[in-house]
Amino acid sequence: MRDLSRLPKAHLHLHFTGSLRVPTLVELAEARGMRLPDSLTGTTPLHVPADKRGWFRFQRQYDIARSVVKGEDAIRRVVREAAEDDAAEGSRRLEIQVEPSSYARELGGLTPTLELILDEAALASRDTGVEVGIIVAASRIRHPLDARTLARLAARHAGDGPGQVVAFGLSNDERSGVTSDWAAAFAIARRAGLPAVPHGGELLGPEHLRDVVAHLHPTRVGHGVRSADDPQLLARMVAEGISFEVCPASNVSLGVFADESAVPLRQMYDAGAQIALGADDPLLFRSRLVDQYEIARTQGFADEELAELARESVRASTASDTTKRAILADIDAWLAAPAEN
Repeated sequence: MRDLSRLPKAHLHLHFTGSLRVPTLVELAEARGMRLPDSLTGTTPLHVPADKRGWFRFQRQYDIARSVVKGEDAIRRVVREAAEDDAAEGSRRLEIQVEPSSYARELGGLTPTLELILDEAALASRDTGVEVGIIVAASRIRHPLDARTLARLAARHAGDGPGQVVAFGLSNDERSGVTSDWAAAFAIARRAGLPAVPHGGELLGPEHLRDVVAHLHPTRVGHGVRSADDPQLLARMVAEGISFEVCPASNVSLGVFADESAVPLRQMYDAGAQIALGADDPLLFRSRLVDQYEIARTQGFADEELAELARESVRASTASDTTKRAILADIDAWLAAPAEN
């Protein structure tokens, strides 16, 4: 079998604080005199039921970690280490998602916070060889008017290259709010040329996905695995060219599926879905990008199919055509090399 860490790929579903290395989190907490719960510093992945109580437990852990990431040095470190970790796993394009409001208080507001993140993304791209683009994401647990503010901010920094805002998203608990309330924010982003990449179809099923498609007009959906519950919906999304950011380990940790074998990768792949595997929140799920490809391998995906998954991640990215051609050529070279005994 070929080494999956050498397979060139794009990483399109990674959250900012969720990308933290555990030792970095511990070091930042110690510098602030904060004590972290064992659940954040141990080796056991978070595992919660797929209900509101489970989400509360997940969100509580995430909020504790986020409270540690304060100030310019910490923000820059998160971006750089995310790029370094992706480089070690063969990623050539990283589109990392951030909600700037969460870090703005100590940095003078939304604009300087985003500009700081973009600056470090450009520097990390130069130094690691991984193109780092930023997805600005609104949150379902904040007011939709806040999302419009973020969309206007994202629009001012839109582009497809390293150190630019490459898409606009919507994250947090899918059960919160009314999806159509965020349509105005996505319209602002769309007018600036930013693709829509909202979460949808993980905790909630096909009906929720239909709302996301109807009101937010996604280019990609974060997760989208519950589309497999409705083959007609899945076929429609495939026909409309909507890509899926599938995060198998996350789905299991959040109780959506009982185990990795139940994640419907094969069903979606065979239906023609364009799938970009992602790690989501490695800090909590203890599973990084290559691990998602390993899960696909355990489901019976051959190297030729794993290479196609990597191609799909590249095609689904917002990278330039030049970047895409270069990565796709390197994927072909990976597959052409002899498999290991």
